[in-house]
Amino acid sequence: MARRSILLGVAFLIAAFGTTMVVLYVQGIEARATAGQDLVEVLVATDTIAAGESVSDAQDAGKLEKSSVLRDDLVDGALASTRSIEGEVALATVYPGQQILGQQFGDAAGASALKIPEGTMAISVELTDPARVAGFVTPGSEVVIFASADPELYLPDGSTRKLSPYTSLLLPKVTVVGVGTTSVTSRTTTTEDGEQTTEEVPRTILTIAVDQDQAEKVIYASRNGDLSFALRDDETVARAGKGVTASDVLPGAFGGN
Repeated sequence: MARRSILLGVAFLIAAFGTTMVVLYVQGIEARATAGQDLVEVLVATDTIAAGESVSDAQDAGKLEKSSVLRDDLVDGALASTRSIEGEVALATVYPGQQILGQQFGDAAGASALKIPEGTMAISVELTDPARVAGFVTPGSEVVIFASADPELYLPDGSTRKLSPYTSLLLPKVTVVGVGTTSVTSRTTTTEDGEQTTEEVPRTILTIAVDQDQAEKVIYASRNGDLSFALRDDETVARAGKGVTASDVLPGAFGGN
């Protein structure tokens, strides 16, 4: 009888331990599933804040408000209040919907001066909204730069031969030091039926810090093709490769599998 009681007690302990482990495992799964999905408070711009505009003026004009975003969507360095930037001015234009970062503001004397990292030079390129990550690129952002082009090969006899259009990594890591004003240009496209459509495309000047070799690549690529920026963080991996052509995107159209 005593032996049976001991066995029952051991069985009960094993069952209790197993139940506890199952509960802990399920809780772990739930915790991982909801990680980064909780809401956090952040300060965002509700209207354009011009370079040189003070934080107090922006507040008085109702251009700053608190908003809740998913933790996964929180930009590194985003502020929840203006406490740390009181008395400062915008160093570059801040656009509606952007989360407010401390590096976007500084002393009035620095509003028109770029903070160029030592050993680099600043050059500017003009990009459309999609090519600059829809306005999320701000001063201090680190980006990957891609180039797209329709290259031509110049032959010794003076003739040219068109090569396949491609997109490829240009620079794996570049710091943005300034975001300029946005202008609107018209872009006309023609369909296969010959119909033309015109749309207004906003373009913004972004200034980046690069060395001489990088500057030459960016200037050449911007004049002979199109540039696209991709936001990166410390864990981003950007590897140089042969690039992508139409046969990589649509292999079936070129006899691939």
